[in-house]
Amino acid sequence: MSFRWRRDARRDDAPVNTTNPQGLLLIVSGPSGVGKTTIVHEVIRRLGGEFSVSATTRARTDRERDGVDYHFVDQATFQQWIDDGRFLEFAQVFGRSWYGTLQSQVEHALGEGKLIVLDIDVQGAKNIKDRLPATFCLFVLPPSEDTLLKRLHARGREDEAAIQRRFAEAQVEIEFARTSGVYDAFIVNDDLEIAIDQVCDLVRARRRA
Repeated sequence: MSFRWRRDARRDDAPVNTTNPQGLLLIVSGPSGVGKTTIVHEVIRRLGGEFSVSATTRARTDRERDGVDYHFVDQATFQQWIDDGRFLEFAQVFGRSWYGTLQSQVEHALGEGKLIVLDIDVQGAKNIKDRLPATFCLFVLPPSEDTLLKRLHARGREDEAAIQRRFAEAQVEIEFARTSGVYDAFIVNDDLEIAIDQVCDLVRARRRA
């Protein structure tokens, strides 16, 4: 895929602890506007999980909180964290902003047998799944492409050009998710409550397995 560039950033001398049988690393992916962020936060609330807060160099929006939605850092800090080996994986998205999954938070949660949830894109999911096959990966789909486009418009955050760009990106992401073999299950978010229930049921079953 050419629209994103991601790297597995785990050092050979800093292995991630996945030995606790009760701990579970859950990745939830899906295109912008599909509702995955709402699903992730509700699943965490119901199941007592922990959200892995990614670091990013992009600007914070008025609706976002530093340390809650993302760790917002400048380019120099992000590069220093790369050099220090602090990321499990990191990415430059669309040739602009950088994103990274902090290794320490994932290690700590898994070491304590917790559910830790990552909301990351398909390339990041593939990198982590390749390295940690026990990771449980779910992809959230819209009921249809038309519905997704309507949801992107309804958010009212971007101009038409940006919306069309996101829609095109979503089509590529969905195709990759379907063909990559990374994802263990697909959830169609037609009814939000039903989608949340389905994700919770899948996670409970995985943790009992």
